[in-house]
Amino acid sequence: MRGVLFLTPREAGPYPLSAIRPILATACLALFSCATDAVTRAEHAELLASLRALRTENARLETRVDRLESEKKVVVSRSASAAATTTARENARASSSPDAPSSSGALPPLTVVKLKPRKEAAPKLETNVEIAEPPEPITQEIKDGAPPDDADLAMAEAQFDRGLEMMKTGNSEAGVAQMQQFVNDWPRHPRADNAIYFSGMAFFAAKDFEHALQSFERVIAQYPAGDAVLDSMLKLADCRMKLKGPREARATWEKIVATYPGTAAATQAQARLHSSSQTPVASP
Repeated sequence: MRGVLFLTPREAGPYPLSAIRPILATACLALFSCATDAVTRAEHAELLASLRALRTENARLETRVDRLESEKKVVVSRSASAAATTTARENARASSSPDAPSSSGALPPLTVVKLKPRKEAAPKLETNVEIAEPPEPITQEIKDGAPPDDADLAMAEAQFDRGLEMMKTGNSEAGVAQMQQFVNDWPRHPRADNAIYFSGMAFFAAKDFEHALQSFERVIAQYPAGDAVLDSMLKLADCRMKLKGPREARATWEKIVATYPGTAAATQAQARLHSSSQTPVASP
């Protein structure tokens, strides 16, 4: 190489070996430090990227929790208002009904009306209709086969809030168990899909991507009209990427963009498609 001069200790001129050896040792240490510093910088950059991603995910989850809490307040307020309105209407109907007994205790006059049956024949009913089983989400019945009353709804809300609070405080395992019990007890509750979604997020945070993938797939299959479907589809694609399935992840992102255009989820899916296209996918 031009401009580089290599000297052996004997060719170092008038300098003694005791002076040359520290210089050589210092040069070797400097080269080693440069290599170590490059690796440290790369690890530092990777940690910063992971930290930014965690902060973004945490902010999104906090926003979702705040929205659910606001919806809860609205539902409770509407339930109380509807109950008060129903009670007032029933009282007004009872007081204004002509069949209600008067203050004097006398019964109102009754009129006898005779109804004559019609002579026309009853219409024929079509009997060759194919019978089909309803889809699984519709066949899920409310607990005990009866609509829940206000006490049951309050108990369900408390059960959901306990599970969410456990997850917030770091007790993910107990929180997931609480959410799964909530879904088993109240499969048609408006928050059932959110309970499964939060369970999947807990599995994802614990790097249990297999169980997380199953949770997100369950939300999409059983609650297609729920408000957790789009978030579940995004996280489902993330699970597939973690499980070395980039083709399946891209297919999920493309489905979001094609099916839900103009939504925030479609924007995120489009960005992830663009980012993943920079990395070639190995053929199976």
